[in-house]
Amino acid sequence: MAGHSHHHHGHSHGAGHSHAGHDHGPPAAGHDRAFAIGITLNLGFIVAEVVFGLIAGSVALLADAGHNLSDVLGLGAAWAAIALGRRAASKRFTYGLKGSTILAALLNALLLLVALGAIVLEAVQRIATPALVDGPTVAWVAGAGIVVNGVTALLFMRGRKDDLNIRGAYLHMLSDAMVSAGVVVSGLVIWLSGATWIDPIVSIVIAVLIFLQTWGLLRESVEMALAAVPRSIDSDAVWEELRELPGVARVHHVHIWPMSTTETVLTAHLVMPGGHPGDAFLDRARTMLKAHFGIGHATLQVELDGADATEPKLGC
Repeated sequence: MAGHSHHHHGHSHGAGHSHAGHDHGPPAAGHDRAFAIGITLNLGFIVAEVVFGLIAGSVALLADAGHNLSDVLGLGAAWAAIALGRRAASKRFTYGLKGSTILAALLNALLLLVALGAIVLEAVQRIATPALVDGPTVAWVAGAGIVVNGVTALLFMRGRKDDLNIRGAYLHMLSDAMVSAGVVVSGLVIWLSGATWIDPIVSIVIAVLIFLQTWGLLRESVEMALAAVPRSIDSDAVWEELRELPGVARVHHVHIWPMSTTETVLTAHLVMPGGHPGDAFLDRARTMLKAHFGIGHATLQVELDGADATEPKLGC
């Protein structure tokens, strides 16, 4: 019965923690504003790019418009995930829908790769058959793109360190600003030299740069989807700190995994031959995990003899 009451206590404590987490309060509202502004700016810009791309005969602008559209979809996915993540937990979804942020980061990376494929395909066709391009118009429109994407990237700059989902949005916007800068340069060079083949070459170079960025995002979001220990946490250190708690003889069955792109869960079995240490001990242990590792949801199981230690591999 003691075990049951401890579990119940742990649960209510965890719930209290998530509401008390002031660090998640203000940024969320800031992100809402960032997403709203970013999506609006980008939609307006896409319309301009399509119109002027057709007028100027620049496929670089049209390709960029397609790329920006994939970004707006990506931003939408990230925003929806963060909104879903705020929904209360239910009987069925005991963590709420916080995990949707991981799915959104994954989707974002995949969308970027699709956009890259489209850009490269377009560029290769253009190298084969160069077309007439109105350089100055291209340069002006793309110049506006630097502003639009740069501003949007700045809006997400603050949250990119702690949240993979926000980092995905940030990288997206940054890569867009880079694409626009490249298109400006190629527009000017085409105008000055008349060499239209520069247009597609520039887009391929940019695509390679974006690919390198996206690869990291994809790898990290796949790891999260597979419940890997988040990269910011040193699992050996967690293990050591749990071992050093007073009265703990052995630690086993330690699992650490991401609930969302910002929140981490831990479960562990503590072997304590001296008997159950009481709720205050569990409280202190959870506070330590939160303070040292940012693990906000910890469930600890206390055992007296640890007979079920069947994980010799994990350093029991």
